[in-house]
Amino acid sequence: MKYPPPLPLFDNIAHLVANEDIPPYAGELHSEDYEHARAFLLAYRGSEDTFNAYRREVERLLQWTQHITPLQLKEIQRQHIELFIDFCLKPPLTWTGMNHVPRFQDKGGVRTPNIKWRPFILPVSKRDFREGKPPEKKSYKMSSTSVKHLLTILSTFFNYLVDEDYILSNPVKKIRQKKRYIQSEQKITPIRRLTAMQWKTLHQTAEEMAKEQPEIHERTLFIINALYYMYLRISELVAGHQWIYERGELSKEFRWIPTMGDFYKDGDGNWWFKTVGKGNKARSIAVSNTMLKALKRYRKFLKLSDLPTPREQVPLLTKGKGKEPIQSVRTIRKIVQICIDRTIKNLIDLNQAEEADSLMASTVHWFRHTGISDDIKERPREHVRDDAGHYSSATTDKYINVELRERHESAKHKHERKNDKKRGNYS
Repeated sequence: MKYPPPLPLFDNIAHLVANEDIPPYAGELHSEDYEHARAFLLAYRGSEDTFNAYRREVERLLQWTQHITPLQLKEIQRQHIELFIDFCLKPPLTWTGMNHVPRFQDKGGVRTPNIKWRPFILPVSKRDFREGKPPEKKSYKMSSTSVKHLLTILSTFFNYLVDEDYILSNPVKKIRQKKRYIQSEQKITPIRRLTAMQWKTLHQTAEEMAKEQPEIHERTLFIINALYYMYLRISELVAGHQWIYERGELSKEFRWIPTMGDFYKDGDGNWWFKTVGKGNKARSIAVSNTMLKALKRYRKFLKLSDLPTPREQVPLLTKGKGKEPIQSVRTIRKIVQICIDRTIKNLIDLNQAEEADSLMASTVHWFRHTGISDDIKERPREHVRDDAGHYSSATTDKYINVELRERHESAKHKHERKNDKKRGNYS
């Protein structure tokens, strides 16, 4: 059976007005279901990333009850959740898109659903994108991690509905064999990181670019240094927002703006960088001499003093030549990707085709992984854990075994060496 693609139900936070009636494009969706779902999503307006993740899964559920299996939220039982998960694992081709498009568009001052939007997006590897290879919709596959997130978010949603006395119990909790949806893997999953050659060439490339166009790429060089030497997540380099709901209206304000004053010196003369990371958790990162040198270089370019003064409010990264802080992680990704693309070309010129090929798959997050992986060889595990902002040492331990290449290289000839010794050949 062919199912027509659904329209989006929930707009961005700024347009999701709490006292708005159920929109006409919601079709046959029960108004109470829509209102409870909207209220649930607005409860997470403090974090746009969390709001977007919860909206994605709740919206898919409501669209499923609207178009596939007509149900009201009050009627959903365990078996319905299992059917919904099976549906998400293999959604209709008509519900699957090739690329991300805006959910809503402004038409004459009215927010209108975008008919090109789809609930499921087929991911495209960076390599295929570069080579212009279109993905096949039939190849859509939801990862075990995505299924785990789906179950977690749905359970949180139904717990909310129970607390609101809208439903009697949480159907997700009644699923006894969640493992049939989430494949457990016993194989070693290596941390994705840059090789020594890739990092060296990339850093040299960033310095070349900064020399050629300092007005553009001194910022690029500083970003790369911060990602690697301080293990920063990309979100820790941009201004974070939160939404405030007052008098029936939502307003957006900065939750956190990275500034030069976040670099500070303690009583022993040691420099630290204060940031707010995952889970809105604040931490201080020990700043190495190399990172301090990179900071001085960047500040010299900005015509600032060598080092920040206490509570200095100059944004750490600004948009172009302006004074406004960078507010989107996409901006950081674009800046770094330009450097990665040129590094790939430089590696090819150095006859390092294999290194260039694997670098095509890299992301900005690999810089953080690389910095942690390199430091764990020399620094105490607990120190790296705290600087990285890991919740437990178990997370940091994953980086101890990342050097699979070196591990295999050391094992490759071990029995040959033993046999040589037995034969008296010690050369």
